[in-house]
Amino acid sequence: MNKNKMLLVAAVLVGFAVFFAFDLGHYFTLDFFKSQQAAIDAYVSANPLQSGLLFFLIYIAVTALSLPGAAIMTLIAGATFGLLWGTLIVSFASSIGATLAFLVSRYLLRDAIQAKFGDKLKAINSGVEKDGAFYLFTLRLVPAFPFFVINLVMGLTPLKTRAFYWVSQLGMLAGTLVYVNAGTEIAKIESLRGILSPGLIISFTLLGIFPLLAKWIVNRIRARKVYAKWPRPQSFDRNLVVIGAGSAGLVSSYIAAAVKSKVTLIEKHKMGGDCLNTGCVPSKALIKTAKLLATMKRAQELGLKSAIAEFDFADVMARVQRVISTVEPHDSVERYTALGVECIAGEAKITSPWTVEVKTAQGARTLTTRAIVIAAGARPFVPPIPGMDKVGCLTSDTVWNLRELPKRLVVLGGGPVGCELTQCFARLGSQVTQVEMLPRIMIREDPEISGMVLQQFRKEGIKVLVNHKAQQFVVESGEKILVCEHDGKEVRVAFDALLCAVGRIANTQGYGLEELGIPMAKTRIVEVNEFMQTLYPNIYACGDVAGPYQFTHTAAHTAWYAAVNALFGGIRKFRADFSVIPWATFTDPEVARVGINETEAKEKGIPYEVTTYGMADLDRAIADEDAHGVVKVLSVPGKDKILGATIAGEHAGDLIVEFILAMRHGLGLNKILGTIHIYPTLAEANKHVAGVWKKAHTPEKLLRWIEKYHAWMRG
Repeated sequence: MNKNKMLLVAAVLVGFAVFFAFDLGHYFTLDFFKSQQAAIDAYVSANPLQSGLLFFLIYIAVTALSLPGAAIMTLIAGATFGLLWGTLIVSFASSIGATLAFLVSRYLLRDAIQAKFGDKLKAINSGVEKDGAFYLFTLRLVPAFPFFVINLVMGLTPLKTRAFYWVSQLGMLAGTLVYVNAGTEIAKIESLRGILSPGLIISFTLLGIFPLLAKWIVNRIRARKVYAKWPRPQSFDRNLVVIGAGSAGLVSSYIAAAVKSKVTLIEKHKMGGDCLNTGCVPSKALIKTAKLLATMKRAQELGLKSAIAEFDFADVMARVQRVISTVEPHDSVERYTALGVECIAGEAKITSPWTVEVKTAQGARTLTTRAIVIAAGARPFVPPIPGMDKVGCLTSDTVWNLRELPKRLVVLGGGPVGCELTQCFARLGSQVTQVEMLPRIMIREDPEISGMVLQQFRKEGIKVLVNHKAQQFVVESGEKILVCEHDGKEVRVAFDALLCAVGRIANTQGYGLEELGIPMAKTRIVEVNEFMQTLYPNIYACGDVAGPYQFTHTAAHTAWYAAVNALFGGIRKFRADFSVIPWATFTDPEVARVGINETEAKEKGIPYEVTTYGMADLDRAIADEDAHGVVKVLSVPGKDKILGATIAGEHAGDLIVEFILAMRHGLGLNKILGTIHIYPTLAEANKHVAGVWKKAHTPEKLLRWIEKYHAWMRG
């Protein structure tokens, strides 16, 4: 740090030291002002220019040094100098002081901060360079953060000083007027009766509603800016148009119809989306069959000499399709039409914030609507690995078309989808090799949890290759081969069929987002705010296309917020709540989780305690010959508040619900321990883990006194 910076730092520190050492803060209170009001008024009357200048300089010093008291001084300005002069003094003094604080922050800190965090701040710097003045105006008009924080933080950005000054002057003017006016009313109070004066009541009412009014103004300004080039229809055919009939789209349209709005649901492929047709429903149907085969192989454990099943893979896949057909009416056009939803089979394109063009077999037409919900879902991501086109590739969308069991199957990906299908095909008789580039499968779970699944996979004869990166596919002598890299060496895996399950990517192209300029997040999903709104306040996105989670249940969850905010946002809006999100991977053992796990707690530096209960001791698990698995709970140190829970074992996806409920409604482990659980059930594991926690927190001192009491009672 150079000499000038050291002198400036010293001056700032001296200012703070003097302020707090001499308790100057007590001069910046309404109590002090009221006690000295007569003397102050007399001095101002005798020396109007001198007193105004002195107040002006003190106000600048207070704001420049970011000292507490600016809000009280604004009230005092109104009480002392009146509405006009008080507003002029405060408006210019606050802007000058804020600019000085801005410059001090820039001079002392910006270079160091940008040098250390430059990469992480690129997006912020870019946004400030483009729209910094508007961002600052919003912050000034809507006091969401203390103004002194805004001064210091904006000094670290590329915003120009001139722009900072004039935007601050303009943005703070409305708030200054409200506060100064309140000060003029405070000056009139002579007794407790004055508190009930109409003028003061109106002034404090203005103070209360100003942030809401300012926020409304800012939103209107933003809306005008966003909608500027789009002509708005005079009237609308519909209240809501929903694009996509997966879980999110179905829930959105269901809610809209339930509240008697006019809603149109557009789907270009199949009603029910991925979950019904290629995801949750077919995979769970296949898992059931595979589970039965695995259980039959354990016949001797269950007291049977043997159990053999004859099956044809084509029949198994036919059953999967039958299950889909059975569930299909729940998501059908007929059902939703009966509910009051207009269902259109066609390809949608958003042509303006209020119009959607639909291409159907009968031709194209344009719908006008007050709001739009994008629920376009996601699709399997297939990485561009050289040679993949030569060997062919199945995905979680196309694997259901198989009618012949692959003898040798390679599964790329160690996430939930990859793990579920890996185990299914292995149990059905394929020789499965699972390839994962990361150090372990199911990377989002704790190491010992994913380790349990890995151990079971290998026990079932599945070859799991972690830390293996797929490099290319080749065909040699008619045989398909995957070439991987592992620890710098080449590994070759021969196979007959390839299943790619490395993740899913949101469907964000082909229906107008590019033309409207709706931005994407870094994770390649549609960028939305806490209300599920896109760049255009009347266009919402939910489900897989908006994230942050790609589960059917979270799609339905976000759809509720999107639909309700789209229909009633003018009255009240609801922030999407992602505080308690559960999920499950339906492998054997099943893995379910809610909240944080130990890995995340360590990464985020969150203090925690771990309590575990091994299901090997659970009576029902022993009776079922499924005495394996664990319940693992993270709690606040010394308290029974649950931070997260992970269950690995039979029916983990069902057992986790008790912890979901507890976290959602603030119930602790003591409440779970005090709840009667039916014996013998797997759900007792939840009570037992709460008992383990309770035992670890036994009040030993109290028990020693109780022991003495019982001894005394025995005589």
